[in-house]
Amino acid sequence: MVALDKDLQSRQLARELVRNAKQAQKVFATFSQEKIDSIVKHIAIESALHAEELAKMANEETGFGKWQDKVLKNTFASMRVYEHIKDLKTIGIINDDKINKVMDVGVPLGVITALVPSTNPTSTIIYKTLIALKAGNAIVFSPHPNAKACSFRTLDIVKKAALEAGAPAGIVDGVTMLTLEATKELMHSKDVSLILATGGEGMVRAAYASGTPTISGGPGNGPAFIERSANIKQAVNDIITSKTFDNGVICASEQSIIVERCIYNEVHRELLAQGAYFMNEDEAKRMASMLLRANGTINPEVVGKDAITLSQRAGFSVPANTRVLIALQDTVSPKNPYSREKLCPILGMYIEEDWQSVCHRVVDLLTNEGLGHTLVIHTQNEDVIRQFSLEKPVNRILINTPAALGGIGATTNITPALTLGCGAVGGGSSSDNVGPMNLLNIRKVGYGVRSIDDLRQPAQPCSVAQPAVSTTVNQPQISILDDDRFRQPVTASAPVSNAADNRFSTAAITEAVVSQGDITEENVEQIIKAVLGRLNK
Repeated sequence: MVALDKDLQSRQLARELVRNAKQAQKVFATFSQEKIDSIVKHIAIESALHAEELAKMANEETGFGKWQDKVLKNTFASMRVYEHIKDLKTIGIINDDKINKVMDVGVPLGVITALVPSTNPTSTIIYKTLIALKAGNAIVFSPHPNAKACSFRTLDIVKKAALEAGAPAGIVDGVTMLTLEATKELMHSKDVSLILATGGEGMVRAAYASGTPTISGGPGNGPAFIERSANIKQAVNDIITSKTFDNGVICASEQSIIVERCIYNEVHRELLAQGAYFMNEDEAKRMASMLLRANGTINPEVVGKDAITLSQRAGFSVPANTRVLIALQDTVSPKNPYSREKLCPILGMYIEEDWQSVCHRVVDLLTNEGLGHTLVIHTQNEDVIRQFSLEKPVNRILINTPAALGGIGATTNITPALTLGCGAVGGGSSSDNVGPMNLLNIRKVGYGVRSIDDLRQPAQPCSVAQPAVSTTVNQPQISILDDDRFRQPVTASAPVSNAADNRFSTAAITEAVVSQGDITEENVEQIIKAVLGRLNK
């Protein structure tokens, strides 16, 4: 008997995994919502119990990030994701509108293939397992070779938990003989309904090219705009907190800071006070030579390393309290690494005259890399928020929060997720933070409510029937401007020119308070409106 080489063996094993998953999913698809929910809950709890173990394994194996932060990511991927999805209806009849006579039925996709990045291996496996099974699917993972030990351990935990809770064997599994051929086999299998891709740009492109429907994340290159009305101390704290979380390996983290010139001196002082180090021209050149490989892709040797380690490798020293490294920039191009995604605590910094010129810089950066991903704004100016929200080519605009944590839904109420879609503008099929509802089809059941004779009747624009009352319970609408930071008076900034925006000056707010009375819960909206009235002048 002729022994198969490794590539052929890995392809055969991949085929068997998909075959087993398909059979398991047929059984799983007969389970009730309650049964599936109990399985998902048990997997989440068991994964959370191993959060620290898996975090330390991932950190030791890959050398990326900080294990302490990976504990938080594993806990987020298990319990935070579970809390968000636990009450979703995904199985059977998920909505029954008796007034409009339309019914929705959740239909699982079948078998999902999931690609796992080396930057977030354990948390990604936990998260994707929960959302796939919640939607009634089976899932087969292809771990990254550089994170195989921690990935295999995570797979053991979720597989065991699924079986303990009553799931059929094979409902969640992963390739153990890691080859490119095995991954290709999974992606091209006719029995795989969807590829859930998180990883490098090359792998994501290969997934779309396979012909199998694909949902993917994409590269981030999120700018952080500090607008002149911002709480500067808090803005700087948020940016540094985000960029140092797991040493910057979350793709939603800030990649550059854009600041208006009139507040640059104050921002600069605050950055220094909170542990930023501004590289001189020579140091920035040395660092730039390390960030990208010859083919223009990010150098894995810098990914997830802390600021001091990076400076030492580049051949210069920084103070012991340094947390992030910053390079002042005035150009954007594919060859300028400071204007691209940097999965480590390094930031480019751009100084612009006003928020209109910031708009152009933001678009330049996102067009360079990161279209469809994330933008963060630190401001108290509602008009700026509105303008950026209407025009900027991203699918996550975060206000006054650390981008790495806000983008994944940890410090915001955006859907908790570790696969962040970039939409069509970013070359993807979804703009969502991907959850269970992205992983099922919805079968529409519609009752006839009009006859052909009704359709032949001439339209009566003035006598159109009133729309049916929705059966959905109205939820309280909370404005993004209810953030406590919008209620705080603006602190004094650096001296500004005569052309500076004074719409949020102390005088403006004082005028609003005088006209409305003392600031209280009852009249805060009136005060905001009074201040906004000045914006239109």
